Amino acid sequence: MDITDFYDTFFEEAEELLADMERHLLEIDLEAPDAEQLNAIFRAAHSIKGGAGTFGFDVLQKTTHLFENLLDHTRRGELTLRRDIVDTFLETKDMLHDQLDAYRNEEVPDQEAFARICQTLQQLALEEIGQELEAASGTPAAPTPAAPAAPEPEKPAASDSEPAESASGEQTLIVALLNVGEKDRGLLVEELDQLGTVQAQHGDEARYEVTLQTATDRDDIEAVMCFIVEPEQLEIQAAAPAPAAQAAATPPPATAAVTPASPADDAPPAAKTAEAATAAPKKDENKPEGGKPKAKKAKAGGESSSIRVSVDKVDQIINLVGELIITQSMLDQTVSELDGVTHGGLLNGMSLLQRNARDLQEAVMSVRMVPMDYVFSRYPRLVRDLAGKLDKDVELVTEGESTELDKSLTERIIDPLTHLVRNSLDHGIEDPDTREAAGKPRTGRLTLSAQHQGGNILIEVIDDGAGLDRDRLLAKARDSGLAVSDTMSDDEVWQLIFAPGFSTAKEVSDVSGRGVGMDVVKRNIQGMGGHVEIMSRKGQGTTTRIVLPLTLAILDGMSIRVGSEVFILPLSTVLESLQPSREDLYAMAGDDVVLKVRDEYLPVVAVHSALDVADAKTELDETIAVIVQGEGRRYALLVDDLIGQQQVVVKNLETNYRKVPGVSAATILGDGSVALILDIADLHRLNRAKKEARRPQHAATDHSTLFRKEGEPS
Repeated sequence: MDITDFYDTFFEEAEELLADMERHLLEIDLEAPDAEQLNAIFRAAHSIKGGAGTFGFDVLQKTTHLFENLLDHTRRGELTLRRDIVDTFLETKDMLHDQLDAYRNEEVPDQEAFARICQTLQQLALEEIGQELEAASGTPAAPTPAAPAAPEPEKPAASDSEPAESASGEQTLIVALLNVGEKDRGLLVEELDQLGTVQAQHGDEARYEVTLQTATDRDDIEAVMCFIVEPEQLEIQAAAPAPAAQAAATPPPATAAVTPASPADDAPPAAKTAEAATAAPKKDENKPEGGKPKAKKAKAGGESSSIRVSVDKVDQIINLVGELIITQSMLDQTVSELDGVTHGGLLNGMSLLQRNARDLQEAVMSVRMVPMDYVFSRYPRLVRDLAGKLDKDVELVTEGESTELDKSLTERIIDPLTHLVRNSLDHGIEDPDTREAAGKPRTGRLTLSAQHQGGNILIEVIDDGAGLDRDRLLAKARDSGLAVSDTMSDDEVWQLIFAPGFSTAKEVSDVSGRGVGMDVVKRNIQGMGGHVEIMSRKGQGTTTRIVLPLTLAILDGMSIRVGSEVFILPLSTVLESLQPSREDLYAMAGDDVVLKVRDEYLPVVAVHSALDVADAKTELDETIAVIVQGEGRRYALLVDDLIGQQQVVVKNLETNYRKVPGVSAATILGDGSVALILDIADLHRLNRAKKEARRPQHAATDHSTLFRKEGEPS
């Protein structure tokens, strides 16, 4: 059996164990550390060490071994935690992550960084507990400053629950495989033979026992085997001593079975397998004396509660379901033209197919949905480190971690969200003295929240800092050559921070202030079909809201007709529709026209003009105005007809054709024709650009006689 087949499983579970380790380190109370958290951190390091040793990842094994020793002293109360010690532990976790990435990419980990972190851990051990840490597997420890050699601790005699070891450190174990098929059993025995010498084997599928002579630690064997079989399928116990040895021993050693410890119920599913692979450590005071830890109760048939599936496979299923929905729509449109009395059975069957297809679509889409905790969990460390760097006290609060979002969007939202968090810490939240002088608590508050709203997800970054300064933003905009006026609304002023190169930072730092980033944030979010809104009050704080669709694969849309063409408007952008009257249309400078809707003047975009659609309605009394919102602004789109609401499968236009101005994607309708999905904000920009291009060649059209109310002065 090629052990490299299990590399991916090890890498994924090790990543989850490191994430859990970081979470516990950030949450731990330095004044009264929780024993369960300390044990969880220790078990994570121990599991990674066991797997690394088996797969031959020596640098990772040695680092985790030193770290594990230090954690063991911590959980036994011999090392008192302080903030700087937790910082060292977090730095070690980062180093383990880097080493893991190196092995994943088939590279050699950084040896200098390895020597540096080992020296740091050894120095910490010398200063705090007065002794060096034991090196892994007999290998020499990393270089440390000259210090008196600490006396080696005496090795405890073998207890009645542990097999006696030979002088060479070998021991005889009975490894029992429970409910393992013949084919898999052969592979597992072959793997055990790599960990020692298989002396005997016998049994059946229900229980197959392998006698193993090995120098490998029992816990490490369990950690390796549980990457291959479920924890409940493995049982390890000491072999009964030979008769001569048994007669000489007083009292005779008892045989104790060791099974994997049950993982915490709240651990991530993938992490449970690796964590369950580690038995309670020999020095764990929580293990009952003379007994064995409780094994995880096996489910019926030995089935696991979760499986690992490649994202590519899920995407393939989603694409196939999308094609099924399109085919169902085509059939539905054809059947709808048949006589209901003559073909009643067929119509009923199509109705059932439509309902089942919709249920299947929703079920498949839910597979790609992951909780926002996947995104939020990486910010406690960022806030802690950055607040310390800026000498600020900041409390991070997360809300709506269980809110789900498409996995592809969670990957893409991380960078924009990280920039917003850094900006809030650097520009928004004041230093403790400034906050105290303003009558605020010395500790600032940063909130990350997520919630569903219709077909969208709202992600907010809220700080209780200084807020945005309107006058300062306008002054900076004028200095930067931007066209601004004092009559601009607050929303328009706040949007200035997204202009390329715009920054109000007094000093350039490595945190922010270089004038890059916020425009990229806006572009990235728009690229995901979303938009950004900002609300701020001076002296009270700022809220940045990101509005995203729940998924990019399926879209709830409004079908509209312009000429002979059918277009799709994202339903989340549609506010209302109305029949415009000439009395409510006003001509502005040049060719611009606005529509008055309840005392609000909205820019008018004639879709047929922006997209060059022929045979469209041009008489205002015959058109329909669809009020839509894009990038925080409202527009009035003039269309011929509203067809209706429908759910469509989104097809990437750039991948299959090319980028089309004013269009975000495409879909296939029930009759097999292609309909373009409109990008509201880009459509408005396209309309303006076309008007600008026409002005030098032709005189501006005077709409005053068409749109101005009778008797109204020029």
